[in-house]
Amino acid sequence: MSLLELRRYASLAVPGAVLVLVLALRILDPGGVLEEIRLRVFDNYQRLAPRESEISAVRVVDIDDESLSKIGQWPWPRTLVADLIGNLSTAGAVAIGLDIIFPEPDRTSPAQAAKLWPQAEELKALLARLPDHDALLAEVLAATPTITGFVLTQEKGTRAPLRKVNFAHAGIDPAPFIPSFSGAVTSLPELEGAARGNGSINSVSDRDGMLRRVPLVLRLGDRLYASLVTETLRVAQNASTSIIRASGAQAAASFGAETGIDSIKIGEFAVPTDANGQFWVHFAKPHPERIVPAWKVLSGEAGEDIFEGTIVLVGTSAAGLKDLRPSPLDPAMPGIEAHAQAIEQILAGRFIGRPDWANGAELLYVSVLGIVLLLALSRVGAAWSALIGGGAAVLAVLASWQVFRFLGFLVDPVTPVGATVAVYISGTLVKYLAAEREKREVRTAFAQYLSPAMVERLAADPSQLRLGGETREMTFLFSDIRGFTTISEGFKSDPQALTRLINQFLTPMTDRILAHRGTIDKYMGDCVMAFWNAPLDDPEHPVNACRAALTMRTELVALNGRLKQEAERDGRRFVPLVIGIGLNSGKVVVGNMGSDQRFDYSVLGDAVNLASRLEGQSKTYGVDIVVGESTKEAAPGFAYLELDLIAVKGKAEAVRIYALRATESDAAHQALSAAQGEMLAAYRAQRWDAAASALHSLRALAPELGVLWDLYLQRLADYRQFPPGPDWDGVYVARSK
Repeated sequence: MSLLELRRYASLAVPGAVLVLVLALRILDPGGVLEEIRLRVFDNYQRLAPRESEISAVRVVDIDDESLSKIGQWPWPRTLVADLIGNLSTAGAVAIGLDIIFPEPDRTSPAQAAKLWPQAEELKALLARLPDHDALLAEVLAATPTITGFVLTQEKGTRAPLRKVNFAHAGIDPAPFIPSFSGAVTSLPELEGAARGNGSINSVSDRDGMLRRVPLVLRLGDRLYASLVTETLRVAQNASTSIIRASGAQAAASFGAETGIDSIKIGEFAVPTDANGQFWVHFAKPHPERIVPAWKVLSGEAGEDIFEGTIVLVGTSAAGLKDLRPSPLDPAMPGIEAHAQAIEQILAGRFIGRPDWANGAELLYVSVLGIVLLLALSRVGAAWSALIGGGAAVLAVLASWQVFRFLGFLVDPVTPVGATVAVYISGTLVKYLAAEREKREVRTAFAQYLSPAMVERLAADPSQLRLGGETREMTFLFSDIRGFTTISEGFKSDPQALTRLINQFLTPMTDRILAHRGTIDKYMGDCVMAFWNAPLDDPEHPVNACRAALTMRTELVALNGRLKQEAERDGRRFVPLVIGIGLNSGKVVVGNMGSDQRFDYSVLGDAVNLASRLEGQSKTYGVDIVVGESTKEAAPGFAYLELDLIAVKGKAEAVRIYALRATESDAAHQALSAAQGEMLAAYRAQRWDAAASALHSLRALAPELGVLWDLYLQRLADYRQFPPGPDWDGVYVARSK
């Protein structure tokens, strides 16, 4: 391979890193910037293709400025509100939702008015004989299909609203996903008690203040409450229960993940929602014919049959009453209009939203697009790469627009476009700089790249500096810092400190490996790969590898002590380092691998891959050192604890894996190992109760292995619900590396 070709492949590193960064930003979305951009794009989709709205079975009675001018300032006497509701019911409304709260007694009621003339005893006696306005309104509410409203707040110590609906759920508990509040502003108890429904009139705006979704269910403490939309639909259907379908339910396609709420069934209507139980509104341009001023209802001028068989929502568009919200189609939309459009959309069965598969599909598309663009940059040059990347970006935008128009799916076009631009610019910039810079000096020293043993061997026999390999029985070690991404985030402002931390970690770990005759193959960030029995012979390579792993554990304790002292000295928060180690032995090919121009001394074989997979499983089983069966058999005498019979990711063949706990087995460990063997025997024989009983005993013997015991308890619960079948051989198939 020529130097030019080497540079071509090296130039892929920067755009490749940029692609990874774009994917990381898409997943983490710090500050919610990308989400806000996506939402703005979705707003434009709605402006380009608003929902086609027809005059439906939904009406809005608007307490508008004209009604306030004709009748008087708000709040109106409750007798007027009672007349309004009574007229709507007489006109044939099947449900009347009030986007209004009556938190205090009517100040125009006789009893309240009497307090204004404390010396007028005769007037007070006369007023006392008159009916109370709130009582009159309660009578009307009791006789009509009306839904009162309340607002949930974060103010504690308030009275909880009266709940009229029963909630059931299918799948996981939806409560943790539902927006939570601490208090409420409610209507008078006698009014809530008289109404057939009681729903929250909260609106949930996004970070930019835009109203895009309407909540269907909210939470006050540990109780769930319906929104005004949900309650109005329920009352209109004479239903009593709403069913929340969350991930894990039969109809919710969550693919095993706890993704939150999928839909809410209100009577006969199954309404898709986002994970938090909020309904995406596809806004339509308002129909003036659907909106009736309140004064016309009170005066009888609303028209004949306009409310017959309809759902009526009563609210306000008056600017002074401050119930205006910006929406994708209207910078000052009345809140009652959002409720009305949501109900109208549900009745029509036309929904929009983010499907469960959207995030995965978007990330997959960006990954494939980025890889294709990387290959294009290295093979066909900048011009063709621009054509390929631009075409893929345009395709992403067109596809996003078309699935919105025809399927109602909100799919992100922003990340593919951003990834294309970022990868293309970074790739072309690197190629330009590489072409302009001078040739670097060829390094003549190899000691800093190779282990000392390898340098000595090459010095003694230079003929080994050629391609080729040999088959050997070897032992491999992979070590990785757990949660390193989280640790790295703490050093965003000081990358040099992160480099020092890595060096502080790798130096003693390397010393322990070399002290036990190991060879460092490579460092991959915070990960170390080492092997034994090459290039120099080591008949006790499994034993030395196990001893190295145990001393690495001991060295880590000392290192954390030093790091804690440094953190306390510098006034920083101390985050202890935790590592996972995987050990495995087997036959592999070891030697110089690569090309005629450049090669590395490395290894190839299934045993290497398995060691890497075992390191990844250390976190799953809650132990720090996981050993393959081949290493355990070749290095007896250590304290091993059997963990599982597992088929690691990427392999069909099952292997028995163990935790390496100490240099030798004592009586306590032997008792633990025997009890673990009994538990595993019961587990693999599908004697779930016996296995569960054994797990409780094991927890008492080794409480520090709580993650392992919890893992098996969860499996027992799963297998009780979904038995593995009579042919099950006890093998667990790992889903992750």
